[in-house]
Amino acid sequence: MPTFAPEFSANDPDTNNKVTMRTRKNIERLVGQALCSSRASGSGHALNLGQALCLLLIVVAVGLSSCARAQEASQTSQAASQAERQAYTPNPAYATAAAYAQAIDYTPYEGKLNFYLVNDLGRNGYYDQKPLAELMGEMGAEVDPKFILAAGDVHHFNGVESTSDPLWMTNYELIYSHPELMIDWFPILGNHEYRGNTQAVIDYSKVSRRWEMPARYYTKSFEKKGATLRVVWVDTSPIIDKYRQDTEVYPDAVQQDYEAQLAWLDKVLGEATEDWVIVAGHHPIYADTSKDDSERLDLQNRLDPILRKHKVALYVNGHIHNFQHIRLQDSPVDYITNSAASLSRAVEPVEGTVFCSGEPGFSIISVSKEKLELRMIDKHGQVLHLVEKTK
Repeated sequence: MPTFAPEFSANDPDTNNKVTMRTRKNIERLVGQALCSSRASGSGHALNLGQALCLLLIVVAVGLSSCARAQEASQTSQAASQAERQAYTPNPAYATAAAYAQAIDYTPYEGKLNFYLVNDLGRNGYYDQKPLAELMGEMGAEVDPKFILAAGDVHHFNGVESTSDPLWMTNYELIYSHPELMIDWFPILGNHEYRGNTQAVIDYSKVSRRWEMPARYYTKSFEKKGATLRVVWVDTSPIIDKYRQDTEVYPDAVQQDYEAQLAWLDKVLGEATEDWVIVAGHHPIYADTSKDDSERLDLQNRLDPILRKHKVALYVNGHIHNFQHIRLQDSPVDYITNSAASLSRAVEPVEGTVFCSGEPGFSIISVSKEKLELRMIDKHGQVLHLVEKTK
C-alpha cells in the first residue's frame, strides 16, 4: 500500500492553501497508482471491491489529516498574532499625552479666541520637547487654537544654514507632527536664530504651508465673536547692544535698524483699535535670570516706554526657559516669560513677581470681548498660573 508524508510548517501564513493543494495531488497520485495496479492484475479498467475500499480509506485518511493540520495551523497563526498585539507598546509620549488631555477641563476655552504660546523649542525632540508637542496636539482638539505664536529659538544652538537645513525636520516638522498642530505658526527670531542664517528662517515661509513669517517684525489682527485682538511681533536681538557688538557670533544683528523698528512699533500701537493688544518678543524686559543685566536694561530703556505709552495688555517672551509673571505698580503692562517647551531652568522671585515656576511647558491665551486670559500649562496639562485682565 503506498504511503506519503507531506511537508508541513505551522508558522507558514499560507499553510491552509498548501495543505489543500498537497491533499489534492496526493489523492490524484493514489488514484493513479490504484488504476495502474488494477490494470496490471488483469482486472480491466474497473477496480475490484478490495481496491475500491482501500482507495476510499486512503482518501478519507488524507482528508482528515489535512483538515486537522490546517486547523492547527490556523490556531497557531491566531495565537501568534494575538501575542504580537499584546506585546506592542505604543509610544509612551503619545499615550501619556492622551491620558493627560482627557483629564483636563476645557470649559474655560469655549467660545473664545484661543492660541498657543511656545518658545525655546529646538532640542530634536529630547528632554520634554516631544511629550509637550504631543500634549499640545491632544489638547488642540478641544482648545481649538487659531494659531501658534512661536516666540523665538525654535532652533538650538546655532540656528539654521538654509531652508533645507535638516534641523527643520528634527527640531520642527517631525516633532510638531500632530494633526491638530497643522495650523498657522507665527514666529519671531531668537538669539539662537541670530547665530545662523536669519533670512532662511523668514524664507521658510515659502517652504512650509504652516510657517508664516512675513518679516523680522510684523503685526496681525484676529477676531472671533466680536472680540478683536492685535498681536505685534518684535525683533529684540538687534535692540540689545550685546548682540550688535558681537558680530562674529551674531553677524546679522548689527545689520538691523532697531530705531526704525521702534518707530514702526510706536506707529502700529498708536493706530491699534482692537479690544486687546499683545506684543511678543524673544527677550524679557523684566525677569529673574542669570543672563546679562544689559539685555534687560536695553529693553527697559528702548522698548518698554513704548509699551507703557500705549497701555499694552501683555508683553510675552521666552529666552529664560521658565514661567514668570511680573506686574509693576507703575506699569499697565503684565510681563510674561513663557517657559521652554523642551528644557527648562530654575527660577526665583524678583521685584514684581506674581508667579514663577521652573517647570517646562507652554501657555494658552484666550480672548473674549471682556476678558484676556493667559494660562501657563505644565507638561501634565495642568494650569500652573492664570493671568487675567478685564475691561
